[in-house]
Amino acid sequence: MSRIHALNMSESAWKEWCVASGTKAFLGTQIIEWMTRKNCMDPMQFSNVSQALRSKLNEDFDWNLPGIDTVLESGDASEKILLKTHDNLFTECVLMPSENRVTLCVSSQVGCRMACTFCQTGKMGLTRDLSRGEILAQIIIANRRLLEKGDDRRVTNIVFMGMGEPLDNFDEVVAACSVMLDERFFGLSKHRVTVSTSGLVPAIEELGKLVPVSLAISLHSADEVQRSGMMPINRKHSLAELKEVLLRYPVQTRHGITFEYVMINGVNDSIPHAKKLVKFLHGLKAKVNLIPMNPHPGTDMVATDPERMREFQKYLTDRSIPAPVRYSRGQDVSAACGQLASKRREELNHAPRTVALARRKEWLAQKV
Repeated sequence: MSRIHALNMSESAWKEWCVASGTKAFLGTQIIEWMTRKNCMDPMQFSNVSQALRSKLNEDFDWNLPGIDTVLESGDASEKILLKTHDNLFTECVLMPSENRVTLCVSSQVGCRMACTFCQTGKMGLTRDLSRGEILAQIIIANRRLLEKGDDRRVTNIVFMGMGEPLDNFDEVVAACSVMLDERFFGLSKHRVTVSTSGLVPAIEELGKLVPVSLAISLHSADEVQRSGMMPINRKHSLAELKEVLLRYPVQTRHGITFEYVMINGVNDSIPHAKKLVKFLHGLKAKVNLIPMNPHPGTDMVATDPERMREFQKYLTDRSIPAPVRYSRGQDVSAACGQLASKRREELNHAPRTVALARRKEWLAQKV
């Protein structure tokens, strides 16, 4: 029988295990502290635990982190880390150190079922959800990478903007967020953990009740017909439904809810599009991140012309809607928004379906 992974255990489950093992319940909390605060996944090094209990921990649980298949370093100092799971699947996270913060873009699934037209990950389809432990492992791996590079800082900001739709893996994402926000464990600020969603309306409402995280909405168009064409989720949950739930969401930051808007040349970047966006945002406390389309193989979509983007931006800011232009980091290693597709360096120019097929063949070969 396979062993449960240590990072998949909740605090209550750890306490129950400790009591059943003949020791004090509070040691369960200390075990989580070793993993999250000290990046330690070797129970034999847990110095405040008895030797006998260390051996039992080592025997009863899986302590292995996902393997690092490839690290691609970008010219802007960000890193795309391609991870191999215990069942030989691939997912990615992106580490983005800057002067006053260290941001980690985490994945919540292997692939994605949302099929947004401008996103490489969506063209891969969904293989499976990541467990809470596989999500949290990305932080531990990133913190270790920082130490290896001589940076004594830790990850300060988490954005669920990697592979997958976070709210399509609701329970595991919420469980992971709870550990991230707990001051005894990763201790991240609620202002610095952001969950991004394409618009799963019922899950947005539940998220606001369960964990105090910042919310980002992948919007990309405020035209009902156009958004349904770009993002199939809109056919299930309309813009009107989305706005209704957002009006009730308990915002965690001074700017309210963040809206991600990929600027695609000749597609969603006209002043009439801006007018519809302003109308949609009326009544919401919001900021709009304008993101120039990040090109990738297999699409003919390109970023909006800079002058046209400035006109779009000005229309929003003239109406008191903050609208910074966000140039994605890691574009040269296929690590930017919409570019994640489990690619190694030699595959950066391959179409996402080609890469997905290669990963599938590798997985089948491992099973033989």
